[in-house]
Amino acid sequence: MPLLFSYGTLQHEDVQLSTFGRRLTGDRDELLGCEPASVKIDDPQVAARLGKTHHANVTFNGNEDSRVAGIAFEITDAELANVDAYERAFLYERVITVLASGRQAWLYVYTPPGL
Repeated sequence: MPLLFSYGTLQHEDVQLSTFGRRLTGDRDELLGCEPASVKIDDPQVAARLGKTHHANVTFNGNEDSRVAGIAFEITDAELANVDAYERAFLYERVITVLASGRQAWLYVYTPPGL
């Protein structure tokens, strides 16, 4: 069963229910060598619907002391495909990472247009 590391909205029960149709279970973990960042939401309708002006993001900085807290959720392959569709709408791309616990997990990071 794949692990999905969330540092943002997928930690919210309402997002889990709308994306997966269930509440996820997971363990706290940390992303190493990264720092929190944010991405401006350009679409005012999306910002209004979400009630915020920025999405959470992370930036790799290579600093061993930098950590981003989150939750590593166990999901199915089919659920991972659903998350791809959810995150793609906001220009996030799925990458594999190793967490502080040593476990491997999928992670979504913002990919600016044109890269």
